Amino acid sequence: MGQGGRRRHQPPHRPRPVDASRRPTADPAATAHALQQAEARLKETAGVSRRAEERVTALAELAVGVETRLADLEPLQQCHRIADRLASIASANTATNTLSMELEAYVLAARLEEIAAAANTRLQNMTSERYLLVHSDEKEAGRRGRPKAGLGLRVLDTWTGTERETSTLSGGETFTASLALALGLADVVTQEASGRPLGTLFIDEGFGTLDEQNLQDVMDVLDQLRAGNRTAGIVSHVPELSRRIPSQLNVKKHRDGSTLRPRTGADL
Repeated sequence: MGQGGRRRHQPPHRPRPVDASRRPTADPAATAHALQQAEARLKETAGVSRRAEERVTALAELAVGVETRLADLEPLQQCHRIADRLASIASANTATNTLSMELEAYVLAARLEEIAAAANTRLQNMTSERYLLVHSDEKEAGRRGRPKAGLGLRVLDTWTGTERETSTLSGGETFTASLALALGLADVVTQEASGRPLGTLFIDEGFGTLDEQNLQDVMDVLDQLRAGNRTAGIVSHVPELSRRIPSQLNVKKHRDGSTLRPRTGADL
């Protein structure tokens, strides 16, 4: 401190030539190389920054596009939900399908019910008014053991008033029921074909399982078909049929082959 409390200003330090002589020698080439590297890093950093900004802009545009697509998908998702629900109902994979019936089985069940009703008209005639076929909605063992509902038939015995499985029918009763179903199917098809009848019906065997009364009843029904301008072709080895069939074609086997011999009512 000097007089009057003033602080003396120290003169700035100036390097002395002797100090400068002690520093390392300058390397212009190394400095130029370091500058070059720094400039390269600066350009690279600027490029990375520019690309990042471009990606941010692109991502923002993509986000807007995604939101637009999601808005467009909403109606389609609603349609899919409806279609998926209908598919689940049609395939019986939901409790909404209270019958547990696939759509295919439902349509076939409705058709089977029609055929059974048409078959019963002739089945009663062929069984002395005893049996009727009853459509059943109970599950039946289908392919690969998968239960199928709506495609079952049961037999009503009108003499006892009880229903039973078709598997309990005897061989002759099974043949009679099958024949009645075939005729019922022909009737249903005829109705749907604008009245065009199925003019020819072939029955291969099965008559040997019938007793005398059932054979008589079945042949009466077939005679009614013939009277209605339908042709019933029967393949059988039952001798009793030869007395009921006016036109026959007999097949006789030989060692060298088989021969056919037509026979008419005049030959019988």
